[in-house]
Amino acid sequence: MRNGTAITEFILLGFPGIQGSEALLFIVIFLIYILTLSGNGLIIVIVWVEPRLQTPMYFFLCNLAFLEIWYTTTVIPKLLETFVVSKTVICTACCLLQAFFHFFLGTTEFLILGSMSFDRYLAICKPLRYPTIMTSNLCLQLALSSWLAGFTIVFCQTMLIVQLPFCGNNVINHFYCDVGPILKAACADTSILELLGLLATILVIPGSLLFTIISYIYILSTILRIPSATGRQKAFSTCASHLTVVSLLYGAVLFMYLRPTAHSSFKINKVVSVLNTILTPLLNPFIYTIRNKEVKGALRKAITCANRHHAK
Repeated sequence: MRNGTAITEFILLGFPGIQGSEALLFIVIFLIYILTLSGNGLIIVIVWVEPRLQTPMYFFLCNLAFLEIWYTTTVIPKLLETFVVSKTVICTACCLLQAFFHFFLGTTEFLILGSMSFDRYLAICKPLRYPTIMTSNLCLQLALSSWLAGFTIVFCQTMLIVQLPFCGNNVINHFYCDVGPILKAACADTSILELLGLLATILVIPGSLLFTIISYIYILSTILRIPSATGRQKAFSTCASHLTVVSLLYGAVLFMYLRPTAHSSFKINKVVSVLNTILTPLLNPFIYTIRNKEVKGALRKAITCANRHHAK
């Protein structure tokens, strides 16, 4: 154990060195946050009220939208505070709680995207058996399994971290409570926790990515065997949105974690983390709606109904 005073709070540095740009960044990120909440909330409402959209694909999309709302909410309010106050302080318990929800929701997102890959595989490769396989019960089981697995994986590690004594450096050079700096502040050997974290990361990220890649190999091979160009285009369009979201998410994560340490830059990682934490949840509603005729039709219908109600 290292000698030192027990830590009761952590200091989040945010983005040091941006003097003069705090107000602009605050406004931009605040507007992005509002758009993220509105866009993902709108998806949930539209799917809820439109019977045609109450299918497995949109059920998983609602789970993803709900997750994105809370994923950004765990980080952005504290990030906005770093632009307003000179020193952003967060209590130790609050820091651990933020880290738990950030990684719990992030882990669950990978698992839900994996479930969506399985849904798209069945829809394209097993179209005749799809209604009998992808039942409402199976959808619910896949979604609940994703949430429970994400919760269990992160909760077990968090419970071990909570028991650590903290008396090291309490400054976190990030805009949220990342596990790495928290472990560095511990006054005990954290090698086992770091190993468990590595194993969990390998299990969730490369594991779900491999599952998604295998699913899309089968999907693409099935699409290429469709004789008509129109049929191929229609089949691929049902997967395009999910594939785009998967590419954005895994691309950002793999960029941060799989680069050689010698070539890594924490500033670049922090920027990529901003993109992953703020922009991806914002883009998801637009990615899933911009080329989706069903969602756009439901949205037009909702706007028309609202205008008629307002006119009355």
